[in-house]
Amino acid sequence: MKAVNLKHMLMFKVSHSYTLALTILVFLSSLEGSAQQLQKFDSIKAILNNTPQNDSVRLELLIRLSNISRLISPDSGILYGTQAVDLAYQINSIQGQINSLGFLSFAYYDFGDLPKALGLALKAYQLAKDNHAEKYASASVTNIGYIYLKLQDFPKALHYFRLQALIGGPGGVFAKEHLAEVYLAMNQLDSASYYASESLKDFQRRKVFGLYVYAVLGDIALKQGNLNHAIEFYKKGLQVAGKENSIREAARYHIRLARYYIALNQLDSSIYYAKKAFEEAGSNSYKQILLDATSLLSSLYESTDTKQALHYYKLTTKLKEELIGAGNIKTIQNMIALDEENQRQINETKKEYERQLKQYGFIFGLLVLAILAIGQYRNNIRKQKANALLLRQKEEIQSTLTLLKSTQSQLIQSEKMASLGELTAGIAHEIQNPLNFVNNFSEVSNELMDELKTELATGNRELATEIANDIASNLEKINHHGKRADAIVKGMLQHSRTSTGQKELTDINSLCDEYLRLSYHGLRAKDKSFNAKFETDFDSSLPKINVIPQDIGRVILNLINNAFYAVNERLRQAQPDKGYEPLVKVITKNLRDKIQICVQDNGSGIPEKVKEKIFQPFFTTKPTGQGTGLGLSLSYDIVKAHGGEIKIQDMKGEGAEFIIMLPFKSI
Repeated sequence: MKAVNLKHMLMFKVSHSYTLALTILVFLSSLEGSAQQLQKFDSIKAILNNTPQNDSVRLELLIRLSNISRLISPDSGILYGTQAVDLAYQINSIQGQINSLGFLSFAYYDFGDLPKALGLALKAYQLAKDNHAEKYASASVTNIGYIYLKLQDFPKALHYFRLQALIGGPGGVFAKEHLAEVYLAMNQLDSASYYASESLKDFQRRKVFGLYVYAVLGDIALKQGNLNHAIEFYKKGLQVAGKENSIREAARYHIRLARYYIALNQLDSSIYYAKKAFEEAGSNSYKQILLDATSLLSSLYESTDTKQALHYYKLTTKLKEELIGAGNIKTIQNMIALDEENQRQINETKKEYERQLKQYGFIFGLLVLAILAIGQYRNNIRKQKANALLLRQKEEIQSTLTLLKSTQSQLIQSEKMASLGELTAGIAHEIQNPLNFVNNFSEVSNELMDELKTELATGNRELATEIANDIASNLEKINHHGKRADAIVKGMLQHSRTSTGQKELTDINSLCDEYLRLSYHGLRAKDKSFNAKFETDFDSSLPKINVIPQDIGRVILNLINNAFYAVNERLRQAQPDKGYEPLVKVITKNLRDKIQICVQDNGSGIPEKVKEKIFQPFFTTKPTGQGTGLGLSLSYDIVKAHGGEIKIQDMKGEGAEFIIMLPFKSI
């Protein structure tokens, strides 16, 4: 009762005191952790009626009403959000414009108007960047991320949600929850579980409700097949939604309960919850949730009631056209393209300005040099200047010729050494394992030595003998792993040094296995997001053959690196194939008079027009700065020098396969 009286007193005085109005906002903020959404909505609305028409406090109240009411009805969120935007421009509040546009974007997203939502969010974010006010752009950045998630453009969604975390502020606490949603959509359940758990901890630490984090945790558990955990999270989330009186979140949890009971094959329960979600979403204009409900009901009724299935199928088709029809998608694509073009033009303008500065500096430098040259010309006689010019030109020509020859040899060597750079991280990973074993067994042996001394001192020779045997066993293991580390280091040194051209008997299976693992670990160390499956199918009957191991090793490494690059690029496409799993496979075969080495990948494949040029020097399909175009050219020359051949096998749109054929008796 005291709280109610205090609220009425503050409402009475708000029109007379800006300070008291701010106090009201602080008071309302303290209620948000426990009051229901309707109570907060009614309290703020009552205060709004007693604030001036053109006042910054009224603007803040309208923004709050837009954010709260969209959880009850997106129509109300749009209404108050529009009023907030109009007032923000009337009082010329940049912060208010950014915030109101961001929350109005949320309301349109909930309503299902993605083009409108994206346009408002991009406008708010651009306004923030233009005014160096990015700290107020949390809402707009978040909604841009949500829209990219809806479009399944996961890299861009991750970018904007990480940007949300960097911005921080009140919206920053939701960033981990949103990152978890993206990783869940990408089916990277470990990452999704980590961010969702961290998000829940943040909410609990701040003593606020996370309306949606339980949904994400439940979805992860459901995908992992942990149905007990899934239903626990869904029930907790539904309970929070009830406390906060959020119709939107209640409908979302009912959709999830319907999917949960599908997993249990309890179709009646699934239909019940899908209908509840349908009623809640339909009566409050939540078109996104309504689409999920109609799609579920159409599928559920398909085997039992074809009439109902057809009814909901028609509703699903209509909603899809409204939400993600060709027109909307085209509009969104145009907006994204326009935004990217604007960013490109801004970057080009900056580069052009910098280029002009450099150009002016260069021209000024030329003028200074010209003046100096004129002075020098006047001070020196013509013959001395001519002789000096001839001498300088001669030296420049000789220097250029020397540099050209040096560059020619260095370019080839640099391509060889580039592979060593890619191997470094992999070698570090490989050598760490035997070193760990050596350290561990050494420590255990030291402890056993102390025990041995103790037993010998007490005369217990039987136990002392057992301990001595353990120490001997440990020393054998230390010796084994030490030799393993030594072999890795020798292999690295052999790869790094310039080839002497000396051939030696080489185990091709071991060579392929070593470079496959080193390539994989090297790429993983350079890019933590990189992940691919690799397999081997080595012919055990393969004999050792006479080759230059450094050179053949470089060929194998180059082909494996290219294969991993191809599958990783396909995985990074805007909309990767559902269920696509990157795979690189290395196969060896004994073909009697020669051996065959195959490196396969399931990437995007190689176009016919590229196959004709792929072994030409300096030809590359990689972006500028990521490839010299010499790798396959050098590989072709090395294989030919060994009397073999290298070719590309057509995989019929399922990737690429490079085949190396080497004779048992190489040239």
